[in-house]
Amino acid sequence: QVQLVESGGRLVQTGGSLRLSCAASGRTLNNHVLAWFRQVPGKEREFVGTITWGGARTLYADSVKGRFTISRDSAKNTLYLQMNSLKPEDTAIYYCAARSGNILATSASMYNYWGQGTQVTVSS
Repeated sequence: QVQLVESGGRLVQTGGSLRLSCAASGRTLNNHVLAWFRQVPGKEREFVGTITWGGARTLYADSVKGRFTISRDSAKNTLYLQMNSLKPEDTAIYYCAARSGNILATSASMYNYWGQGTQVTVSS
């Protein structure tokens, strides 16, 4: 089992920056892939980005490429999402997710561990 707890979401102005954190516990994250998704009411959960825990390969959604950066701190067992140049359309609940293996995946159905989410609101 992997437990994930997100934090860092808040209200921020357009053009601002924010860093989300996802603290993981329960088992070693070696040979796991972690990801960030986001969701707004009435819409499906949307892929944001993913990273392999061991090799640090990354993949991003086109909508955030060049603005968002995923990283991880193995010593702290923590995943991060650095978000720059934020736009109102980035407003959503952001979720951290994990799956075993080393294959990057963009579909929410491929992940079996989820956090509770953290709200990010970007004001115009």
